[in-house]
Amino acid sequence: MLAKITVVGAGNVGATLAQRLAEKQLAAEVSMVDIIPGLPEGKALDMWESGPIEGFDTKVSGSTDFSLLKGSDIVVVTSGVPRQPGQSRSDLLGVNAKIIKDVAGKVRDLAPNAVVVMVTNPLDVMAHLALKTTGFPKGRLVGMAGILDTARYRTFIHEATGVSMKDITAFVLGGHGDSMVPLPSYTQVAGRPLAEVLTADKVEALVKRTRDGGAEIVKLLQKGSAYYAPSAAVAEMVDAIAKDRKRILPCSAYLDGEYGMSGVYLGVPVVLGRAGVERVVELKLHPQELEALRRSGAEVAKDIEELRRQGFES
Repeated sequence: MLAKITVVGAGNVGATLAQRLAEKQLAAEVSMVDIIPGLPEGKALDMWESGPIEGFDTKVSGSTDFSLLKGSDIVVVTSGVPRQPGQSRSDLLGVNAKIIKDVAGKVRDLAPNAVVVMVTNPLDVMAHLALKTTGFPKGRLVGMAGILDTARYRTFIHEATGVSMKDITAFVLGGHGDSMVPLPSYTQVAGRPLAEVLTADKVEALVKRTRDGGAEIVKLLQKGSAYYAPSAAVAEMVDAIAKDRKRILPCSAYLDGEYGMSGVYLGVPVVLGRAGVERVVELKLHPQELEALRRSGAEVAKDIEELRRQGFES
């Protein structure tokens, strides 16, 4: 068991995640930090009081004082402005960059040995900014995206086929946005290739719905964005890191030549363990899939360049 996991941001994603982590008992303490007075303290106390009912001993704490980051083995960053209807993730670039640059500086100074999981959108770009701000090794800063996107893809396949979600395996790679790349060639339904189960038109409809999955929820909620599935995706990552499971999971990782790209965060399969991203797994992709992945990387690179233009990164 780890000593402490800290979640930065006590909004819907952060608070739901903290509850999940406490129930999993992955650390002796789960803490939440937020800038809104009373919010992290109140939610933390409420969660902690659920311990006797849910059967966990993990201490849950909250504060507006970022010194709570001290001693953290893992830091999950969820702070930032969520999407509103009609917005893309990239629309949040400038406002969330200011927040993430500040938070990343605090993590660097107060939790210098932590593995950092980035959740704030636009996710791949915020992970890149946090890496440059902290100066951490690339493996210790990883973004959550692929697990969530893959879960949505699997859900829609389940809906279309009626097969249990447990018997559907898939990968969704690329940037966490409109250019994400679901991989039908690596999708199986109870061991059968997806193309044997559904027609090409139906598969393409599933791929499109997966790309629009976050926007669909934002539109339905009218205010705010998804948090149940995102928090579950982060919890799976934190579990893999805390327990050194060496799981192969789709995460946003810094590429250094893999898939023919460098200097950009992008959703790819990685081996996730106690050190964070231990290596990137290079799948043998169809030419069109590889082309789509590289196009997605180019879209992320454009946003990184925009960050530089705005002065967030020299």
